[in-house]
Amino acid sequence: MQYSLYQVDAFTDHLFGGNSAAVVPLHEWLPDETMQLIARENNLAETAFFIPLTEHDQFHIRWFTPTVEVKLCGHATLAAAYVVFNCLRSNYAHRISFQSKSGWLHVMQEGDMLTLDFPTDSLKTAPLPEIARQSLHILPEEVWVGREDYLLVYPSEADVLALKPDFRTLSKEPVRGFIATAPGQKSDFVSRCFFPAAGIDEDPVTGSAHTTLTPYWAHRLAKNELAAIQVSERRGYLRCRLDGERVMISGKGKLYLEGRIWAV
Repeated sequence: MQYSLYQVDAFTDHLFGGNSAAVVPLHEWLPDETMQLIARENNLAETAFFIPLTEHDQFHIRWFTPTVEVKLCGHATLAAAYVVFNCLRSNYAHRISFQSKSGWLHVMQEGDMLTLDFPTDSLKTAPLPEIARQSLHILPEEVWVGREDYLLVYPSEADVLALKPDFRTLSKEPVRGFIATAPGQKSDFVSRCFFPAAGIDEDPVTGSAHTTLTPYWAHRLAKNELAAIQVSERRGYLRCRLDGERVMISGKGKLYLEGRIWAV
């Protein structure tokens, strides 16, 4: 058997920027073990697999890091939507929907911009875990916790850029990961995301983290439309809008590779 494979750089307008995701369209699910092996072979932050549902514009999507399946992934959803709209050569409208472990996710296409419609996170204040205290040489001024991640708030973009976590120690905390954020110099806010427990020391651009970041900064800055930069080495640029219980996360994608997986 052969399966199509695409690689898309998400949340960027140029190749070799943003966050790269593999996308594998299927007609029916492969065994979980096989999808995990494909994700490990791709060795990217996430590989997205999707199958069509009964409705023409609906799909079921799943995401795998090289080591685990995850419940929500923004950049690989944007990459999958890019493939649907630009590579499958079907007559799709400008809106498609993905059924997922985090409920229904919608993606709208407006020119070369893709907008993810995701459920917003809920936050509560929390103490800094001792493992994080041991792993971080710069401690945050605020700590919040959401569905899966800790949100660490720093005074400045320089603090976020200077972070050098001890990833092996940080991976021992039983959460998906840690989001570091601060006011941005050229955006409303900046962030970096560390997910060593999921096999990703630093994720280049994390769409799902912006379901946590957006409500925090919308409340703090008293505005619902925000410009964001994830200040990893590859950098990612996002436009975020808080809309009640949903977050709209917009960005661009660039196709890097199209190929085939053989004899799975």
